[in-house]
Amino acid sequence: MDNPLLTDTELPAFDRIATHHVEPAIDALLAAARSGTEQLLESNAVVDWPHVLRPIEELDDRLNRAWSPINHLHNVADNDSLRAAYNACLPKITAYGAEKYQNESLYRAFLTVSRSAGFAALGTAERKIVDNALRDFRLSGITLDPAGRQRFRELRQELSSLQSKFEENLLDATHAWKRLVTAAEDLRGLPESALALARQGAEREGLAGWLLTLEMPSYRPVMAYCDNRSLRAEVYTAYVTRASDLGPDAGRFDNTSLIDRILTLRGELARLLGYPDFAAYALATRMAATRERVLGFLDDLVARARPVAEREFQELRDFAAGRDGITELQAWDVAYYAERLREHRYALSQEELRPYFPVPAVLDGLFAVANRLFGLRIEPCTGVPTWHPDVTFFDVRDDAGELRGRFYLDLYARPHKRGGAWMDECVCRCRRADGSVQTPVAYLNCNFTPPIGGDPALLTHEEVLTLFHEFGHGLHHLLTRVDRPSVAGINGVAWDAVELPSQIMENWCWEREALQSLARHYRDTVPLPDDLFRRLRAARNFQSGLQMVRQLEFAIFDFRLHMDYDPAAGRTVQTILDEVRASVAVIRPPPFNRFQHGFSHVFAGGYAAGYYSYKWAEVLSADAYSKFEERGIFDAGTGREFMTAVLEPGGSRDPLELFVQFRGREPRVDALLRHSGIAA
Repeated sequence: MDNPLLTDTELPAFDRIATHHVEPAIDALLAAARSGTEQLLESNAVVDWPHVLRPIEELDDRLNRAWSPINHLHNVADNDSLRAAYNACLPKITAYGAEKYQNESLYRAFLTVSRSAGFAALGTAERKIVDNALRDFRLSGITLDPAGRQRFRELRQELSSLQSKFEENLLDATHAWKRLVTAAEDLRGLPESALALARQGAEREGLAGWLLTLEMPSYRPVMAYCDNRSLRAEVYTAYVTRASDLGPDAGRFDNTSLIDRILTLRGELARLLGYPDFAAYALATRMAATRERVLGFLDDLVARARPVAEREFQELRDFAAGRDGITELQAWDVAYYAERLREHRYALSQEELRPYFPVPAVLDGLFAVANRLFGLRIEPCTGVPTWHPDVTFFDVRDDAGELRGRFYLDLYARPHKRGGAWMDECVCRCRRADGSVQTPVAYLNCNFTPPIGGDPALLTHEEVLTLFHEFGHGLHHLLTRVDRPSVAGINGVAWDAVELPSQIMENWCWEREALQSLARHYRDTVPLPDDLFRRLRAARNFQSGLQMVRQLEFAIFDFRLHMDYDPAAGRTVQTILDEVRASVAVIRPPPFNRFQHGFSHVFAGGYAAGYYSYKWAEVLSADAYSKFEERGIFDAGTGREFMTAVLEPGGSRDPLELFVQFRGREPRVDALLRHSGIAA
């Protein structure tokens, strides 16, 4: 049956997606998946991989290919009609996923295959799919009684809707606040790039002056450069109270009740399945395995990093007092004086670096790094429909000329696009029954300052790191050699290992040899001067203790929240956050700070009880990169080993096993501490 959300080219027809077609198209695909699964289970006398399980997986892949562009548009081009269509379909998609893993006939089919004589003869990927499925059946309530299963489905469905609403509130709150500045002296200190963006924003709305927003390209320069302390305080307050009960839009997009409801339902879901809390439930699919191991890992890093962070913060206070007589450093002063201290100590600012990182040169350099490490050739592809004129599309070929993957690149912040940076799947690799291969396709998304006037977009070095990070996720998805979608690319990878390919790519942004090809002045293509590079390297670990402690605060808060949340016993969200800050944080935010109301990684994304994954995987990535340091950062053999051992197997094998294959031993924390400047 024809479906307007599927095309013969495998790529979404973004130029032809009509919101009124979305719900009936998804309904048709869900009906086809249900009836197809039932028919396959009933019509095959022999239940095996090729005749039953593989066709069922292909039915799900067809559904995922149709839902992917709708989910993506909801993130990058939100509007009322699309939001309505998305929210009409989301409960149906969630219900389908829950009922699939409570389907007793399907469960028995997987059990039959796992116990069959032919199981050992299946490929590694197929065996892993079966093992994962049996685990997921248990985690989805297959052993519960009918009432328990029904309650599990209700919990999953309500959680899905609540998490979507959390993200929508945050998006709406971010874009609701604007501040028009008409006096140039109020913006003294802001770099020209930020002023030009603010002028452009005001002109777009027919206003005279400079328009500030809470999008990162506007917010971050104000906090780091604006001399006007009261304006910094105003912008900071608006940002940290987004989607909360406080601030300029107090109560309008308030996520408070959503947070409490999400945590309550997650706890109920975990206990329904016999787990003491949601943290224990979440670890059933992760490397860390136990709550004690996670907290022990995080507490150890706190013990190592906090003394360094305390020294760094005292240095910052002393500097602010000596420079401007600031006797009490406020939250809206921290980024400002940190940037002044960096400039004072290293004669370096992110804005000084920006002219050397025009987007075209950065992309050329990024692709050159991928070529030297993995033999990849990345080329732009025209004529592909996209959702915005700024979006570009690329083909990825290996050194044999084989098309390995394709990706959309959406770099710039704009209204109706959610904040942050992320990679998502568009199409998964799959070998069809006729032997042909479905080419994987990815979405790579950032929120950088767009081009201004006739100049190309110019990135800070921090933004270059972000781009390399997301590209690493993209490579993990695109370079897989696994032919089964369930464990191809990032699918099936333990959540606390999925950041390894992204974090390791950041390392090349600090290497002179790599910067030669990507850091060139946008006016005359002059490479980054040696003196500027030396200052950049010298500043690499500037306030690294404070940065690590901040991430550890988020990770411990998230994990303890999913262990200890119990309002009846006084264990509220704010109480737990205050306790974590008292024992971990060095910089204490003001009481009105509502960080949790914008913590979308945990309340709208996949990082619930998993934010620790960033540090966990950073141990893996730093240790893996140390092998490049030993052999040469562009050693082609080491690059191919990483591609073969880590990127190509995707989720088909245990991540620790893959790491040991590449590194020759289990991971050590030493390299992370050295790279972070926490240890010599």
